[in-house]
Amino acid sequence: MDVDLLAGFGVGFLGSRLKRLAERMQADAAEVARYLDLPVQPAQMSLLMTIRLHGPISVGELAERLQLAQPTVTRALGTLSEFVEARPVPGDGRSKRLALTEAGEALLVRVQTQLLPRIEPAAAELVDGLEGDFMQGLAKVEQRLAQASLLIRIQRAGAPAMWARDFSDDLAEAFYRINAEWIQDMFALEENDIALLSNPRELILDKGGVVLFAETPELGVVGTCALMVSKDGWVELTKMGVLASARGLKVGEYLLAKTLERAASLGMDKVYLLTNKKCAAAIHLYEKLGFVHDAEIMAKFGARYERCDVAMSFAG
Repeated sequence: MDVDLLAGFGVGFLGSRLKRLAERMQADAAEVARYLDLPVQPAQMSLLMTIRLHGPISVGELAERLQLAQPTVTRALGTLSEFVEARPVPGDGRSKRLALTEAGEALLVRVQTQLLPRIEPAAAELVDGLEGDFMQGLAKVEQRLAQASLLIRIQRAGAPAMWARDFSDDLAEAFYRINAEWIQDMFALEENDIALLSNPRELILDKGGVVLFAETPELGVVGTCALMVSKDGWVELTKMGVLASARGLKVGEYLLAKTLERAASLGMDKVYLLTNKKCAAAIHLYEKLGFVHDAEIMAKFGARYERCDVAMSFAG
């Protein structure tokens, strides 16, 4: 095998190596998008996701949220005119803000249900088990990619059995229904439940939180879970529910893992949850994935729900 000169140049060329790695992986992801007849480039997906979650949004705000240069964002938007539109700001004829068109909303649903569920497991396989020195880990990822490209890994895995989706307004009813089902089955809906389930965008997403859904090809959307920004840097993992019709498919474990993965990616390192002893199966799952019982969390947040008699924090 030829010597990897770029790797041999050392950490001073880290940016060049990361660019090379990104180009290799994005080329494979673009090939999968073409196979699925999706008119989007991998680098544009983060733009569409952010516009859906935080739009209408200005180009400057979009660049700031993604921590990208504004010219980079403007260039990427140039080929998305079918999917993104600039809407006038009421009362300000000179300003415009970006929002998804109906075609853009439909495209993003396909990205989250067809493309990302194929890319994510393949990318996770590349970084699985890496630890220690970052440069050594980077070399291992490159070696794995040379042995089997992202595209080969995606093809090898086959069609996904389950995937995660971010909140969109058409899923608001599912967020309410899934949670209301399990809460009313075991307890009673409290005032705080009704407020959150009725206004997830205002009370969760607009305050920096996240709402995820689990979906399967046969049953559709079957579960949901949220991260809600609380106080003193804490984030509550809340409103996690799975439809009774989907129990036994390990939806809860999949959804919880995806939600914790999202929390880590957002730098949310102080995560807690509130529950009840009657939810024994859920508590066992929380313990399995790294939550521990926490008396301080109970004292600080437990009064939010009448049914709360268990409080846990995430220890990793």
